[in-house]
Amino acid sequence: MKINIAKYIFIIFVIGIIIFVIFKLNEEKKNVVQEEPTVTEQQEIIKEINLGVAQFDSINPLLSNNKQVQEIVKIIYEPLLQINSEYKLEKCLAKDWAKTSETKYIIKLDDTIKWSDGNNLTADDVVFTIQTIKNLNCIYSENVKNIQEVNKVDENTVQIILNQEVPFFEYNLIFPILSLKYFEGQDFVSTEKNNMPVGTGKYKITENSSDKIILEKNENYKKEELTLEKITISKYSNLGELYNAFKLGKIDLITTNNIGIENYIGTIGYNKTEANGREFDFIALNTQNDVLSNKEVRQAIARAINRENIVSQVFNNKYKVQDYFLDYGSWLQGEKADLSYNTDSAINILQSNGWEYKYNRWQKVINYRTKRINLKLVVQSSNQTRLTIAEMIKTNLEEIGIDVTIVKATDNQYTSYLTNKNYDMILTGVTLSLSPNLETFFGSGNLANYNNEEISSILSEVKNITKEDLLKEKYNRIREIYNDEIPYIGLYSNYYEVASNWTLKGNIPANWYNIFINIANWYKN
Repeated sequence: MKINIAKYIFIIFVIGIIIFVIFKLNEEKKNVVQEEPTVTEQQEIIKEINLGVAQFDSINPLLSNNKQVQEIVKIIYEPLLQINSEYKLEKCLAKDWAKTSETKYIIKLDDTIKWSDGNNLTADDVVFTIQTIKNLNCIYSENVKNIQEVNKVDENTVQIILNQEVPFFEYNLIFPILSLKYFEGQDFVSTEKNNMPVGTGKYKITENSSDKIILEKNENYKKEELTLEKITISKYSNLGELYNAFKLGKIDLITTNNIGIENYIGTIGYNKTEANGREFDFIALNTQNDVLSNKEVRQAIARAINRENIVSQVFNNKYKVQDYFLDYGSWLQGEKADLSYNTDSAINILQSNGWEYKYNRWQKVINYRTKRINLKLVVQSSNQTRLTIAEMIKTNLEEIGIDVTIVKATDNQYTSYLTNKNYDMILTGVTLSLSPNLETFFGSGNLANYNNEEISSILSEVKNITKEDLLKEKYNRIREIYNDEIPYIGLYSNYYEVASNWTLKGNIPANWYNIFINIANWYKN
């Protein structure tokens, strides 16, 4: 009996082993079957994309004023220094750079870089480009306006001398460099050679006809491997045609700050991402005003303004609430404070600071005199959008008992207010710079009449700091002070919408400086 039991156990054991082996073989077969589509997908990768330009002017980056062209040329030409996705400065054509005095810079070029025609990049090319920009009225003129001299030191070294110290001047060295040899002896503006200039970038121009431009890999570009082999750029007479071409799938990507873009391309059938824009509106508070010199009043005002409602009602959520001048994605923006709309918090701040609400107004005895919170908000009368926003701000502040009078200034009056800074509050805005220089907002003559000794000291330090962790520490401290003292109230900024064909793959979102930062890994399938 015991023998039979042992026999049965052995048989069961053998059967179990057989079942296990069959199971493993099936699993391996499944794995093989599952891996096959991956191979197929690799074979189906399309290494070509289509882009578009409306109202094309020139592919020469120093002559073009077209937004779409200026985006595309970043993959054809390269600057001395470039901005990454966090708006941090990086070397590009420059192998190294140094600030040798308040007004002098030395730029050392990467001597391994070649133009797409095979010639070497040299200091002559940099000198030529800077001198050409200075003689033109182009979008890069502002970048070089403080350059007094540019000198060739040797084949791969350039010296730049400024007419005055410019904090973070190196952020201006992001304009594309062009080849002296290619343009030598030509009329730069009118030469036919502007149809196909050589570059040092990822792609080179191989065709430029009346209806399209074709780019192909630049075989002399050695910095990284590129997946895309060809880029076709179709030319359209207007934005309507461009948007329609995208809707029909004829081009793979568009960028726009048109808040009504869905009316042209619809809401489905494509991928959509957003990149922070450059247009930033804010309220400057006169910190020398008897009432606004009290930071708690400024804090209360900030919390009483419903910025989310402004963005929703005025811009249909096509703008973003923004607190601070570097909140467009800069690596130096620092930690944000909670300045969300909260009327209870605003009232508590005033009460905790000794303000009393009597006779339908806030008042407080300061230096034996009774001060009342009655403020005037200056706004440009010709700007209907800001007029609407000023009225909304007035309503918000009156909800917590702060009386506001709107001053609707003519264009000349508005300019005078900004120049003389003789206002309580002014609704204004700026086009933000790539540079992290904050002198405009915290330095001498700033719009808030604001003075903080610690910030002034930091601003003097940071313009000569190159160590990243120390620079970030200093900027974090500026943000901490700003969050507490609130000399300005940030309102909102625009943003770019990047719409891409669903077949376009890769890391597509970037920033408003360069949407093609990650183009090396793009492909279609």
